[in-house]
Amino acid sequence: MMTEAQRYLFDLTGFLHLEGALEEKVLAKALDAAERYIETPAEDLPPDFGSRDGRIYDNGFAFDKSLERLVFQPSYWPIIKELTSGKPRFVRGSMLVNQPGGVVDAGSLHCAREAYGWQSTRYECRDGRIYCDDFVVFTYLTDVNPGDGGLVVVPGSHKCNFDRPDSVFDGGDLEDDAPPGTINVTPRAGDAVIISELLTHGTLRWKPTDRKRIVLVLRYAPQYSGGGPWTTDTLKARLSPETNELMALASFTEVKDVAQREVVTLTV
Repeated sequence: MMTEAQRYLFDLTGFLHLEGALEEKVLAKALDAAERYIETPAEDLPPDFGSRDGRIYDNGFAFDKSLERLVFQPSYWPIIKELTSGKPRFVRGSMLVNQPGGVVDAGSLHCAREAYGWQSTRYECRDGRIYCDDFVVFTYLTDVNPGDGGLVVVPGSHKCNFDRPDSVFDGGDLEDDAPPGTINVTPRAGDAVIISELLTHGTLRWKPTDRKRIVLVLRYAPQYSGGGPWTTDTLKARLSPETNELMALASFTEVKDVAQREVVTLTV
């Protein structure tokens, strides 16, 4: 499961920054596939793929097997299983792209509690383990350097018991600089950042004019929650059996075969 250090830091701050989560060869193949997705004209893309606004690329995890494998990446697969008490579900995955000279609007601070109500998401610690029923793995395929912009978090806010006043963090509006009390997380290519959706977070404006930011956004929940189904028949046909099993809803009592594996290898 999680290491003691990972468990402590995630409970303390509400997020984990995993440096070097992807091996060099894995990163190279995933980045190549991501670039091919970005560069493919919309009319040439298969069903279920496309970009709504030049930033969000639908079903980015399913465009190529090198991206689909990241759903089960060994560096964070044990964490996914612990946070779901051994009953994980992969909900959906997109690809976030900030183009130099493209759409650069910042994203305001937000979290599940503020958007959907205090009862929408759970975070608890029981028997020396962490349970979180809505979390995201951001897998970075390109570098984010200090000063570039990107992800901002409010450490510890996943356990906040009070509503965020409009008077703090500049009212939640983000532009070029992280407000005092927040952290601008700047991962390198191959890193991963895991956050609880209870963690207050947002994005600063992307500043570089010569570099993209490409992030695979992978969303997980326990197998009996997460909404959906989010897959179409055509998307299911593209995916390996292991991924389809992980995406399936299941009861509280069922234990998926794929969840019992320490390492998951896609068979197709």
